[in-house]
Amino acid sequence: MRRGDKLTYLVVVVVAFVAMMFPHTLSAQTSSINAYSPYSMYGPGELLTPGNVQMRSMGGIGIGLRAVGQINAQNPAAASMIPRRSFLFDAGFDATHFRNHQSKFDASGQKVDNARTVYNTINIHNIAIALPLAKNVGLNLTVAPYSSVGYKLKEMDEQADNWADIGRVMYVHSGEGDITEVKLSVGWAITRHISIGVAAKYFWGYIERNYSTEFANVITGSGSYAPTVGVDRYVVNNFKMQAGAQVSFISNENRLLTLGLTYDLGGKLNPKKESYVYTNSVVNSINPYPVRDRIQTLDLCVPHEVGAGLYYADRMITWGLDYKYAAWGLANDDYSESIASGDQVVAYTDTHTIKAGFEITPRRTDVRNYLNRVSYRVGARLGNYYQTFAGQRVNQMALTVGLGFPIKIWGASSINLGFEYGRYSSPSAVQISGAKVGMVTQNYYKIFVGFSLFSADVSDHWFVRQKYN
Repeated sequence: MRRGDKLTYLVVVVVAFVAMMFPHTLSAQTSSINAYSPYSMYGPGELLTPGNVQMRSMGGIGIGLRAVGQINAQNPAAASMIPRRSFLFDAGFDATHFRNHQSKFDASGQKVDNARTVYNTINIHNIAIALPLAKNVGLNLTVAPYSSVGYKLKEMDEQADNWADIGRVMYVHSGEGDITEVKLSVGWAITRHISIGVAAKYFWGYIERNYSTEFANVITGSGSYAPTVGVDRYVVNNFKMQAGAQVSFISNENRLLTLGLTYDLGGKLNPKKESYVYTNSVVNSINPYPVRDRIQTLDLCVPHEVGAGLYYADRMITWGLDYKYAAWGLANDDYSESIASGDQVVAYTDTHTIKAGFEITPRRTDVRNYLNRVSYRVGARLGNYYQTFAGQRVNQMALTVGLGFPIKIWGASSINLGFEYGRYSSPSAVQISGAKVGMVTQNYYKIFVGFSLFSADVSDHWFVRQKYN
């Protein structure tokens, strides 16, 4: 395939994706924020599943994955897989439909109603490149979101004195932002069966938390009450490291069986914080100190993580199984945030996540039936959220399916589609300020589209100087 053909495919994919995925639900809001959940109100927000579309269609597996036509940023040891005189580019896009549900209770604790919200998001998920550095040494560069914040909560002031003296008062809490992970991985295949790697991770981005007091039907007439907006803005710029290894027990032209291991070095993110209050367009710093002292540090960490994964591939079948442990509670054992009046807290807890995925490609070299060259994928993910709310744990689960469409025979370039259904839920309600409050259950439906462009001297001509008569 010529270079111009590849660019044509790129344009077609992007245009088709925008035309197909743009949300048309008039009753729901749409934005580019990657999350919309009250659980993203605390800490770095909701953590996003890493990996390209192929991996996420298989539940998010990747620790043991070794494949010539894929960029595996989950384990830096996999960077050694790319052949010499080759180049690989990968990009993915997400469109998500969120549906939040919360039970409402009266003063006696009896359920009286349900609150529901709907939201749509659309964004780029990842951009990555891979290229060889030397014999048996490869490099991956990946840019992908690490976490995302998106929420909006409203509360009406129920105090009778305020209603009588002021009027209706509404308290609004909202937030948005993303922390992006830029990851540079270098992998070295020591032998045919053993590879090691190291990655430098740069976290950058911002999280903005807003809180406001709004007045409606003010009855005093004195003009002494005005809407007020407070803003807390956290800016993150920090480096972390990751190490990985892969051991292939079977490695030949027909089969591959690999054990992968990873370790992520956690530590403080130390985001800088600025706080402001806006009243009638007048900006004031919440911090009474001079402007030069307004920047503070938030004691927030990312966890130490340990992961292990098995990966198997032959000419028809591929499967993977991953387990990851993240010491969120250990890294943040002295840090918590308050809910409502402060009598309950949001605390960090260690997480355990299991991912499993399966792929079948009936006949990769079938020149007569294109459907036999298509890859069919399915996967699942199960774990717990990294925070507890008033002592209650939040469970996470996801089911995934996907398709991989090869662009040409004997090549690894492909267009990939995937779908994910996920759920965040807690088994019971919590007590806040003496009142029973239902935990939010979130169901989401995510469609992702990606494309991988692979160029190698055995099947392409990007690295060959063209000659003309």
